[in-house]
Amino acid sequence: MKSIGKAELFRRLPSVDEIVRTPAVGELTAVSGSAAVTDAARGVLGRMRDEIASGLLDEQALDLALSGIPSAIEQQLRRTLGYSLRGVINATGVILHTNLGRAPLAVTAIEHIRNASAGYSNLEFELEAGERGKRDVHVERLFRKLLSEDDTVAGTGGLRPAGTAEAAVATRADVSTITVNNNAAAVLLALNSLAESGEVVVSRGELVEIGGSFRIPDVMTKSGAILCEVGTTNRTRVADYERAINERTRLLLRVHRSNFEITGFTEQASIEELVELARRRGLPLMEDLGSGALVNLQAFGISGEPSVLDRLRTGVDVVTYSGDKLLGGPQAGLISGRRELVSRMRSNSLFRALRVDKLTYAALEATLLAYVKRDHDAIPTLRMMRRTKEEIGQRAQAIARQVSGSKWNVELIDGESVIGGGAAPSSVLPTRLLSLRCEGLGADEVATRLRASDPPVIPRVEDGRVLLDLRTVFPAQDEMIAAVLHRISA
Repeated sequence: MKSIGKAELFRRLPSVDEIVRTPAVGELTAVSGSAAVTDAARGVLGRMRDEIASGLLDEQALDLALSGIPSAIEQQLRRTLGYSLRGVINATGVILHTNLGRAPLAVTAIEHIRNASAGYSNLEFELEAGERGKRDVHVERLFRKLLSEDDTVAGTGGLRPAGTAEAAVATRADVSTITVNNNAAAVLLALNSLAESGEVVVSRGELVEIGGSFRIPDVMTKSGAILCEVGTTNRTRVADYERAINERTRLLLRVHRSNFEITGFTEQASIEELVELARRRGLPLMEDLGSGALVNLQAFGISGEPSVLDRLRTGVDVVTYSGDKLLGGPQAGLISGRRELVSRMRSNSLFRALRVDKLTYAALEATLLAYVKRDHDAIPTLRMMRRTKEEIGQRAQAIARQVSGSKWNVELIDGESVIGGGAAPSSVLPTRLLSLRCEGLGADEVATRLRASDPPVIPRVEDGRVLLDLRTVFPAQDEMIAAVLHRISA
């Protein structure tokens, strides 16, 4: 039988109008709208024309393609109208996974966002007085409570900084906190407010680079402050800071090395030494904590991460930290410290440019309330840290039993979870891992199919094995993982 030419194949293609008037496509129009369906139909027809022109569609293939037009339009609509930002199952064991959105929010935070955003709110309205108010009052009261514990020293009017005899920041009236959109913005605002056109003394060993190639020296340059590096990469003493102080010095800066470690022949000026130097020379001391925990993490098995309250108690004047890392809340940059210094930042015009919206305040308020109530398990980040190896192993064993007898070869092995998000680089949490191999599929192909599943499952791939760590998987998602594994093996 003689095959027909391309011209005849082109003539067999229906018009867009003919396609949208078919019953099957009409059902799609009722759901997605005429404009979207028409545009999708044009796209499908355009691809068919290209395939005819390139010789990919012959007469038989064209008949099959024509019968599948409604399905092709439906797929095109899903790609066009579906959300790009999607929920995924984090099975990497990295609790604060930057690429996966860092800290998941508490249920109460999600509910508060819904209530505050579905209609109007008192974001900047004083209900009692009936006049305009300030948006940061919604979290300021909670920060004041959390960062000004009634652990005062009699007769001093404040908390005693560790290692010094004088009172530091921290009567309830002395501590203030403001919120901006991330920690880089917090550092920028603080430096601009306290040290614009002046020098900021910082150790060379603390000039860190955070995610996305943002570097502390670059942020400092944008703030208008002048960087004054002291010491060496591995050793900086308090005497190095003191020698650098001159009439142009405005601030001493400490940057917590939360995303890397220097080991071996090292020395770092203690925070107590820097507090004493700052007091003696009449300079404010600022510390960029980066992650910023609100509780002592030793109980969670995490060492080397000082809390914000610890630093204020010690005598640091200003602390900057993130909201979506160890705090477990929404993306935000927090600045806590002496009221008069924070007030200067609040009156800076940059503060308005960097401020956050009602959704962030709602999520942050609900997260802070959980801390005030000491309901730490309500905060997913802290709850994941507290999970035991035995608990994780039991859940992993249950999934392994569900997929036994299929094409999967499943083992349970010991492993380690990490905090991630540039926090506690040396701390690991013992865990149990699901080690997966699938008959006929390599590890990379299995990982690809897991990511392409609905919902997407994000694993680790190590030494030719696909590994799932349930520490970062919500228990309600265990059944979803088992279902995805069944679909892949089928």
